[in-house]
Amino acid sequence: MNYIDVFLESLAAERGRSRRTLASYASDLHHADETLPNGLMGATAVDIQNYLSHLPQRATSIARHASALRGFYKFLMLEKIITENPAANLELPKRTRALPKFLSVDEIELLISSAGDTKNATRLRAMMELVYASGLRVSELCELPMTANLGDKLLIHGKGAKERIVPMHERAQHALHKWLEIRGDDKSKYVFPSNSKSGHITRDGFFKIIKKCAVLAGIDPTRVSPHVLRHSFASHLLAGGANLRAIQTMLGHEDISTTQIYTHVLPEKLKETVRAHHPLGHMGENEL
Repeated sequence: MNYIDVFLESLAAERGRSRRTLASYASDLHHADETLPNGLMGATAVDIQNYLSHLPQRATSIARHASALRGFYKFLMLEKIITENPAANLELPKRTRALPKFLSVDEIELLISSAGDTKNATRLRAMMELVYASGLRVSELCELPMTANLGDKLLIHGKGAKERIVPMHERAQHALHKWLEIRGDDKSKYVFPSNSKSGHITRDGFFKIIKKCAVLAGIDPTRVSPHVLRHSFASHLLAGGANLRAIQTMLGHEDISTTQIYTHVLPEKLKETVRAHHPLGHMGENEL
């Protein structure tokens, strides 16, 4: 029996993992099965540790492989297929999380304005406005169904089949409304349909278009991506005094620790907030 496939089917059915996550797990597990001396089913704790130690030295890559292995063996234990978990006590390098990159408010304005100089400008402007207004992931944006539009907010089906409602400010609402007028009676279920195999604009398609916009706006295109727009949304909200829990909800982060990384990119702004609002913030060092 192919236990890798059984495990992946379980992830898809019970936990609603995305196709991308399932594909990554499948790749990692098959690689491990082919590389380990006795395959996954005959591996010992030492075999697993040695396998991970010989992977390319990128903490994120090793952690991803380890996550797949842990999940696989945990599943086998729960199903009573094995009696000992060789991945129970893995030692991994600490992950160093890179600080998110973001654009300034002026750069965002320039980027969105540059959409007027490209083909399908109304659609592109609507897409950029939605990402920056609501912090959507690029997959959520490209696959946005018509049923998600609730007027002044969007109903988003995010990771793990979890739903969340995110607001849209008036400018984003206007940009979306203008695009939907042009889109007309297209029978596609997607807000941003295309002739691609998926039926909607692709991640790569959107990525390439906003790179062109960056050039038109005079911004280094290496600094611009759909994810940078999402980071900018969160960073600018935090700088404006938004509650971290509210930002977590809008981004669809399961854990607040994921959202907290944005506190590291705005140290001066946070210092100003403490000085302005903390009861002792106005006191100088000589007064303390």
